Amino acid sequence: MKESARGRASSAKRQRLMRAAAEVVHRQGAERTTIADIARAAEVPVGNVYYYFKTKDELVAAALSEHARQLELLTGRLDRLTDPRARLKGLIEAWVSQRDLAARYGCPTGTLAVELDKRDEGGLDVEAGRVIRLLLTWVERQFHELGQPEPDGLALTLVGAYQGMSLLANALRDPGVMEREGARLLAWLDSLEAA
Repeated sequence: MKESARGRASSAKRQRLMRAAAEVVHRQGAERTTIADIARAAEVPVGNVYYYFKTKDELVAAALSEHARQLELLTGRLDRLTDPRARLKGLIEAWVSQRDLAARYGCPTGTLAVELDKRDEGGLDVEAGRVIRLLLTWVERQFHELGQPEPDGLALTLVGAYQGMSLLANALRDPGVMEREGARLLAWLDSLEAA
């Protein structure tokens, strides 16, 4: 019994570190973030971090895993809706609800993917691409269920629009960009004919 309580505590601490890594890396970028920054945000002694993650790159990979987990939680909630158009609208509304964060730091996964792509080693850029691919696949499935021709192209259009509005909101420090472009995307979805 004691072992399982200890195991749960260990798992909770690891999850706290992953959430903190995702938040701190989003705010500061992978290069500027230190293990001490993540430990502080997770309220875990720095020495304990090494029990779970041996290197900063392992923490960056954990941040990407946390982004994937958050995406799966969001899409899981949206999948409870019976209409794929409503699911896509819910996704856009979720993006817009993060407008202040996006205006300050950009898209958590997109900005990290760009930063990691500039590195020469590590393969973390491929992992960031995998997280974005999860989103594209989910969005493509919604367009497919709507009976739209070329659902893969529509998925690229929608996710590309999100990345663009996040980038512009961040560059201009204007959360209104997310609101305006989100409204435009919602209207676009409404304009698509059901098959």
